[in-house]
Amino acid sequence: MAPASLVLYQYGDNMFHHRWVDEANSLAFYVTEAANSPNLVIKLHREPKWAQMHPSIMGPEKSWFYLGPGNIPGYVCYGNNPSHHGMMEKFRKRKRDSGSSRYFTSQQGKDYKWKIAPTKMECTDSGTTLAVYEISDPEADYHGKLTLKSAALPLVTEIMTSLVLNKMAIDLSWD
Repeated sequence: MAPASLVLYQYGDNMFHHRWVDEANSLAFYVTEAANSPNLVIKLHREPKWAQMHPSIMGPEKSWFYLGPGNIPGYVCYGNNPSHHGMMEKFRKRKRDSGSSRYFTSQQGKDYKWKIAPTKMECTDSGTTLAVYEISDPEADYHGKLTLKSAALPLVTEIMTSLVLNKMAIDLSWD
């Protein structure tokens, strides 16, 4: 039986280079710079050994973030799929939403919402919480904590991709 929730800790505060480990200290994901000429390319990679420990995980094991000149929003690709999604399309505000929420559409076409606050982000599916990201206290040895509900695991790479995009948007002032 899958646990009710799974916690990943973010080590490193560089949005282009950090890692995520679980409570057993197993590497789950890492974010790294894949190229920087002519423009920056960032890779999010899900560790296969970690994914094998969670049979409900599906979808691509990596995503690629292709930034434009001066680190403006570019596009995102999943795995080796040649199709790509504009970053501003991938994480977007709704016209009727005056708050700081962002929405993303999964590869299966379903919409999800990130509620964004200064030290916390919450990913929901029709009001049901799937994941919560919290920036850690300064005394902690990790930078952030992501709590994933079991319902989030089938699309964990997409949730992580949208979380990284949201963090880039904040850090790079894309609004």
